[in-house]
Formats: sequence, C-alpha cells, structure tokens
Amino acid sequence: MALRAFLGRGRALGVRSASDAAPRKIIAEQVGEQKKRMKVVVAVGGNALIRRGERLTIENQLKAARCDAAPMVKQLMKDHAVVLTYGNGPQVGELALERSAATFDVLGAESQGQIGYIFSQAMEGVGVSAANLITQVVVDPADKAFLNPTKFVGPVYGAKEADALSQSLGWTMKADGEYFRRVVPSPKPLEILQLESIKLLLKAQTPQGPLPIACGGGGCPVVRMGAAYANIPSHALEGMEAVVDKDRCGALLATKLDAEAFLILTDGGGIWKNFGKPDAKEMQLASISYLEGTKAGKGFPGSMGPKIEAAIEFVKNSTNPDAFAAIGDLNDASDIFENRAGTVIKKSVEGDVVW
Repeated sequence: MALRAFLGRGRALGVRSASDAAPRKIIAEQVGEQKKRMKVVVAVGGNALIRRGERLTIENQLKAARCDAAPMVKQLMKDHAVVLTYGNGPQVGELALERSAATFDVLGAESQGQIGYIFSQAMEGVGVSAANLITQVVVDPADKAFLNPTKFVGPVYGAKEADALSQSLGWTMKADGEYFRRVVPSPKPLEILQLESIKLLLKAQTPQGPLPIACGGGGCPVVRMGAAYANIPSHALEGMEAVVDKDRCGALLATKLDAEAFLILTDGGGIWKNFGKPDAKEMQLASISYLEGTKAGKGFPGSMGPKIEAAIEFVKNSTNPDAFAAIGDLNDASDIFENRAGTVIKKSVEGDVVW
C-alpha cells in the first residue's frame, strides 16, 4: 500500500503540466510502502475553514467542514487511526473582539467548543461519531515568546484601522500580507494533559468513530504553579494569556501518540520558493536537512514558519524512520496523500529536495 493508499484517488488538479507527472510518481515511490494501519494526526488551519474574503460565520465554517474536511477524514479512517486537530486564529480573534475582558486561555476553551462542534456536526453528517475534547497544554511562563508576540489571531484590518485598534485597545498589530492582524504570544507546548483520554478514544476507533478532536487552537495554555499564591493552591494549573500554535502542538501530539504521519492542511498550499512571484514553485519532497539548511519559512514567522518547524519537529523526533509530515491545501488533501500536491517532508531524501 503506497502513500496513495491513505485516500482514494482524488480529483485531478488540472493545473499541473504533464512534465510534473513523472517526478510526482517518483516521489510517491520514495515516500515508501506503508503496509500497516497507521496513526495519522490531521491538523486543519483555522483559516482553512474561512477563506480570505469570506465572512466568519458558522454557516461558512460548516460548509467548509462538510464539503472538505469531513469527507477527507472519513476516507482516511477507513484504513487508518485518525486524530483531528485544528487552528483557531480567526475564531479566537473574533471572540476576543466580543469579550474583551476574557483572557486567551478562556477564549481558547470557548473556541474549542465552537470549532469542535462544527467538526463534530460535519462528521456526524457523514456517519462518523466524534468526541471533542477541551484540551489543556502546559507551557513555560518564562518562554521567550511572551517577549515577542507572533501568532496571528482574528480578522484582517487595513492600516488605518489596525493603528486605531492598537492605540485604543493596546493590541500588537503586524502585517499579514497586504493587511494587518493582531498578534499574541505563542509559547512552545510542553505537555498535553488529556493525552491518555485521546489514546483511549483512538484505541477504540473504528471507521465509524469515535474520532478524537483534540488540541484545538493548540489547546488552552496553562502553567503549573509552584508555591501557593493568593487564592491559588500550590501545584494548581493557571491559564496564560497566549495562543499555542496548533501545528507545534499537533507535532507534539503526533509524537506522543507514535503516529506515522502528520498532515498539516492550510489555505495556501505547501512550501514554495519565491512565493507570490511569477517564478514561484512548490517543493514536492524535502528532507529535514534541506529545510533547516535553507531556513525555509523563516521569513513568515506568523504563518508558514511554524508549520515547517512543526513538520520538522515531528519527523525528527519520530522513532519511525519512515514517518513523514505533509503540508498542503485543505482542498487538495487527496492529492497530497497521492503526492500530486503539497510538500512531503521526510528524514532523508535523495538529492535533499525535489521540485
């Protein structure tokens, strides 16, 4: 069962030339044979549920989940054990606008309920039961990320509106393409507190479920208290004002579950050279050493950078030499697993990279 056995043949993209077919076939062979039922962690970006230009409504998010995510996950579950995780950037930012007094750990929990409900409803519609877990993730309060916020949350704004929000609400705003968005600290995830519950659900999984939906939005960031403080007892958990990157948390989850594959689905495709320029081209297959050596994604610390870092982290930390990560567009999920779209990352690749 080659890599394409993850999912049945998807739609033809219709945008790649005939000359692409041969390299893609070679890559599929390089990815290797996967004979057994595998554990797969699928991470869907919050932006993948809301395409740019669309309103952030439950109806639009349900449409994306029903049309794109649910059929893909159901097909994957026919042969493999699957855990679904997701980003919450647009949604948690919207909640922050509505509830300015709430801290981001609480807003994260609320977004887990909202987005988890959307995915659960979409999965039930295709005959798969889902269990959405409000997940807590331990972080280090001394993490350097608290000094340099980089995680995009909420909707996009024009320059004047972004400046006004920064002045009136004290938000940190940074450019996201031609627009601006709010950014918050994104510390490294250290421990997933609901890991054993996820393992139990995964062990009981059949093609009809249960599908664990966990670590949404990177989980609710918490720290373990040392000594007692005020009305907080010693060793209690305390929430932090931050948003953990869902891909880094997904990589930690995939590693702790001993998963063989980690799939990151976005609204912008795989890893590109000269992204946005006339001569742009997408990597088809890349090794860890190539991505690290070229500092791929470093110019995009709030978007593609963490995805590449998460993919590298999972593949590097996996004890399985054939473990792989893949980054690509949500609409191209079938083609990603057939290696006809997106970028596949492995420990080693002949020639280090294939375009």
